[in-house]
Amino acid sequence: MTMLSHDELISLINEKTPLVEQMIDPVAQVQPNGIELTIGCVEAHEGSGAISFDNSERKLPTTKNIDFDEDEWVNLPRGCYKIVFNEIVNIPKNIAAIAKPRSSLLRCGVTIETAIWDAGYRGRSESLLIVFNENGFKVKKNARVLQLLFFRLGEDVRKGYSGIYQNENIRP
Repeated sequence: MTMLSHDELISLINEKTPLVEQMIDPVAQVQPNGIELTIGCVEAHEGSGAISFDNSERKLPTTKNIDFDEDEWVNLPRGCYKIVFNEIVNIPKNIAAIAKPRSSLLRCGVTIETAIWDAGYRGRSESLLIVFNENGFKVKKNARVLQLLFFRLGEDVRKGYSGIYQNENIRP
């Protein structure tokens, strides 16, 4: 398994089905070792969730959108928030991805938790933004907050991701 470099990423975003689409500025977002994703919206959890072994009892908590102010900023007190990215990710069957928060977030006392982007996944992704800083955190709409790192697999997977989040939220 090898991590994709800048030039490989550029090549893959210029394909008929781009690796990542609806980027605000590919020149700024494609980094030496990954692609930065930007905040489309921030939501607060309003209830509890549940998960079981076979997902038959899975229950996702409801969320409420937190509006950006007239200057497109939002002030977040300490806590956890669901964020939805602007970009749509299209992972081919020979690639998987993981993500890390930008170091600027860590320096602000904030992090992002994510799951694996499986081979075959297509959709607008969501992650968990956690504000540890007791003084809160201010973020602007479309801020670059996460770097998605892509890894070429040794071979194509036979069956790519086909869970309930496939093609989720792909419309703007």
